Amino acid sequence: MDNSMPILLVPGLVSSPRIFAPVIPALWRFGPVTVANHIRDDNMGAIARRILAEAPPRFALAGHSMGGYIAFEIMRQAPERVAKLALINTQARPDTPEASTRRRGMIERARGGDYRGVLDELFPGFVHPSRLADASLRQLVYDMGADVGAEAFIRQQMAVMSRPDSRPTLAWIRCPTLVLTGDEDNTIPNALSSEMANGIPGAKLVILPNCGHLPQPEQPEACADALADWLRN
Repeated sequence: MDNSMPILLVPGLVSSPRIFAPVIPALWRFGPVTVANHIRDDNMGAIARRILAEAPPRFALAGHSMGGYIAFEIMRQAPERVAKLALINTQARPDTPEASTRRRGMIERARGGDYRGVLDELFPGFVHPSRLADASLRQLVYDMGADVGAEAFIRQQMAVMSRPDSRPTLAWIRCPTLVLTGDEDNTIPNALSSEMANGIPGAKLVILPNCGHLPQPEQPEACADALADWLRN
């Protein structure tokens, strides 16, 4: 008897399916894996609706960073379709005024032709401090940036800036939930992961050591193990 569960992965800001490549082989054993396309719309509601229209009837949902914001919107629109939820290096809070101001600056630079410079600005927040000189990780960010493109990056930033506060709806989540983060995430501090885990009934919090904002390529084995445990239990 086939008890496999379709798995839907949602990447983060300026991320493509490449971000999940290090962990997909471990997840594939549990069911068919799909990586959502999240670059076509400029608001969370539309992104989630389009992903849901293309998704299996019921699935395990894992969202990384911006993908977590999209996962919360999917939970608001169709909670009955989500069998399990994983929130990876993300948060439930809305954008702060300071963050939105920085995003507007990046949008203007991307529009003005300095998209590569924006990726360079983002990189230090993406990785553990010990990996700032890791050329392969920097190249991954460049490659994903090329996959997404400047115009889609602008749409993503617009969606992220206008996202709602998901904290009031945390208590409504009833499916098995994993909250996964790194011990030194300089983009979304892991205190905000603890906040989510404390707000979701029965959620499991896992903090990976020596890890920044990109656990899939930074700590692939530990990240895959945590996600496999989530799918198994």
